Amino acid sequence: MEAIEPARRTQAVSEYYFSKKLKEVAEMNAQGLDVINLGVGSPDLPPAGDAIETLCLSARQADTHGYQPYVGISELRRAFAEWYKKWYSVDLNPNTEIQPLIGSKEGILHISLAFLNPGDGVLVPNPAYPTYSSVSHLVEAKIIPYDLKEENQWQPDFATLEKTDLSNVKLMWVNYPHMPTGAPATRELFEKLVAFGKKHNIVIANDNPYSFILNPTFCHCGLDPQSLETGDSDFRQNDNGLLSILSVRGSKDICIEMNSLSKSHNMPGWRMAMLASNPQFVQWILKVKSNIDSGQFKPMMLAAAQALQATEEWYDGMNKVYRQRRKIAEKMMETLNCRFDPKQSGMFLWGKIPSEYENSEVLANEILYKARIFITPGFIFGSNGNNYIRISLCCKEEQLEEASRRIKNLI
Repeated sequence: MEAIEPARRTQAVSEYYFSKKLKEVAEMNAQGLDVINLGVGSPDLPPAGDAIETLCLSARQADTHGYQPYVGISELRRAFAEWYKKWYSVDLNPNTEIQPLIGSKEGILHISLAFLNPGDGVLVPNPAYPTYSSVSHLVEAKIIPYDLKEENQWQPDFATLEKTDLSNVKLMWVNYPHMPTGAPATRELFEKLVAFGKKHNIVIANDNPYSFILNPTFCHCGLDPQSLETGDSDFRQNDNGLLSILSVRGSKDICIEMNSLSKSHNMPGWRMAMLASNPQFVQWILKVKSNIDSGQFKPMMLAAAQALQATEEWYDGMNKVYRQRRKIAEKMMETLNCRFDPKQSGMFLWGKIPSEYENSEVLANEILYKARIFITPGFIFGSNGNNYIRISLCCKEEQLEEASRRIKNLI
């Protein structure tokens, strides 16, 4: 009998870095080493109480446990539309321009399958969320990396992009506010991206889950919004200071935006997300999605709709916690002699390592094995992250303080 071989696409990807590394951390903890996990961005704060109560009440009903519409329930789609109108000043038709998702990670696959044939080009940022590349490999697209660099505020170099062969490029991934660097969105950037997409007939997909976390134009987190130096007098889209690429005139013609409750509402395990675009794009994606999954649990969708009613005070409370954690993470970076931009947003702190370390993996492993702290080496996000590390703020202050003490002792 001949040996059975897996599909070729499995050879183009490896097991997710965090999947492998967290196994190692678990083994170390089983040996009693008490590793502090500052690697993964999984919020440890709870969702709003009324969202949890809605889930419990609905789950007790006898008629809420069946299959739900592939487009999601109308209550959730309307809630997403109202949320976008209130916080981003974007009008969306809940019936035709919004598609709920079982998480943004799954949405990356749905979008890629809907728009990319084998061999089609896809622009992927470097550094970036690794799933953009891994999914592109799985659908057998041709990855064309584009550089994001600190000296350019982690924004695309459009002059260089214009010199790139774009003849076969169908899709471009962008992610602002940016992960892992925390670079903020600007209206000027979004306008350039929309114009670039229209000029070259490239779908621009913006992954936008971090708007509400330590965004200095939104939260009262001790940062001066004017220090962002956006060069754009109309940076604040509305009084909330939040930006969506769909706020740019004509953007729906060429853009898709994903958003998620995982970070903004402390619901990572709930797998509640959405995408928005023009009706045709949404319908194409639904054609793919409806053949892959069978929708979400109705009580969870009703609870998500309730969570989307959160007030500014609720978001402020969450950001107050993250701000205190951020101060401790900044002290850790300073102890490690890592340089960081204090204007960055999101639930991570991104810092450049000192020159005596060969790369980020060397420093991250030293901290793991000698101080028993797991932080993320920047190389996993691409070659432009080789000399950076990332600290997650999804950890109690007491543990962060203990991590800070361990690092001081190590240094």
